[in-house]
Amino acid sequence: MSEPDDLITVVGIGTDGWSGLGPAARDALLAADVLMGSTRQLALVSEVGVSGIDVSGIGAERVTWPSPLLPALPGLLSAHRGRAVCVLASGDPLFFGVGSTLVRLLGPDRVRVIPHLSSLSLACARMGWTVQETEVVSLVGRPDELLHPAILPGRRVLVLGAGRTAPARVAALLAARGYGGSPVTVLSDLGGPGETRISGTAERWDLPGRPGPSPLSVIAVECRADPGVTPLPRVPGLPDDAFEHDGQLTKREVRAVTLSRLAPVPGELLWDVGAGAGSIAIEWMRSHPACRAIAVESRRERADRAARNAAALGVPDLEIVVGAAPDALAGLAVPDAVFVGGGATAPGLLDACWAALRPGGRLVVNAVTLESEAVVTGWYRRLGGDLVRLAVNRAAPVGGFTGWRAMMPVTVWSAVKTAARTAPGIVARTVESGAEERS
Repeated sequence: MSEPDDLITVVGIGTDGWSGLGPAARDALLAADVLMGSTRQLALVSEVGVSGIDVSGIGAERVTWPSPLLPALPGLLSAHRGRAVCVLASGDPLFFGVGSTLVRLLGPDRVRVIPHLSSLSLACARMGWTVQETEVVSLVGRPDELLHPAILPGRRVLVLGAGRTAPARVAALLAARGYGGSPVTVLSDLGGPGETRISGTAERWDLPGRPGPSPLSVIAVECRADPGVTPLPRVPGLPDDAFEHDGQLTKREVRAVTLSRLAPVPGELLWDVGAGAGSIAIEWMRSHPACRAIAVESRRERADRAARNAAALGVPDLEIVVGAAPDALAGLAVPDAVFVGGGATAPGLLDACWAALRPGGRLVVNAVTLESEAVVTGWYRRLGGDLVRLAVNRAAPVGGFTGWRAMMPVTVWSAVKTAARTAPGIVARTVESGAEERS
């Protein structure tokens, strides 16, 4: 099969420049009409690169990436259409690199990738870690809080940081989570002549006299919990006290059952309607880094609290919409699953949620009042699905003894939308939206 005339070639390059490139990568650079990349990457193939090798044979026009890059990229490529364009990328272009962006933008048939060793492979080689057992978190242009879900006892994590302050920020985050004794190693300029390695522990990282690392660093962390620290696993049902809340919280046992009905799948989108503390949306997103969620909450103070919870528990990308459903649902991205934890009796709310679901999507509604239970029972009669009633008792002191204290029973209705199922047209006539307490 012949290659398209407007093929873009992406060449991965290391800090050793021209000397580290294979024959295919060198041929691509020599054949290019236009060479695009960052200032640092273009300098690696200047007339005399970092290795002192004469690469004056590269006669391509050099284009430095603008900032910000993403909005300008389509126009930049269009301006050089019909010319042999070669893009420089650090290491493996498809490992958190510009190669992934170009494939999404142009399609795989228009992008040829010639990879170099990735920073992941180089860092694992230096640390003696197996690649498949090492977790990778990129904080380049992303919030530091994304590291939280990866911090678990015994885990090895490679953090891709941006800037010289990244190691100190990572160390501070570890110490604040109760992992101050974790060994931290900063590997800088991997593969190049100036490669360095700095080691220490998270709690003692900012000792005076410690040299500052290069901006091109990978941070290797061996997570070790301090005595008494309780890990926060990724399975549903985090302790209630892991969330800041005012009582508007789906309790731990009910939350685990609810999420099992919502059945999060990587890449899918959840609506958490009447989000309260945001616990359902947060645990949905914690189940896999590709899971997305939109939390809809009518009260600003609760929405702000949900945002704080999301950051503290490692999913700062949770989208929060402040407004009353169903009106606040208009224009939101099509969900794969919808959870309604309060306000099920609001006129038109369940109709709007059901109508928004794509085929195969899941709707889960929790009811704690007789009025909301009557609504979900009506939907169950017409659509079927799964209807369960949960009664949870927790042990608590009774004088000098211990007895059972019952939580409010919760009715959980769940249904999967198929082409044969249409909305039953139920209209609730009772309490206002958001008036119910979450289970």
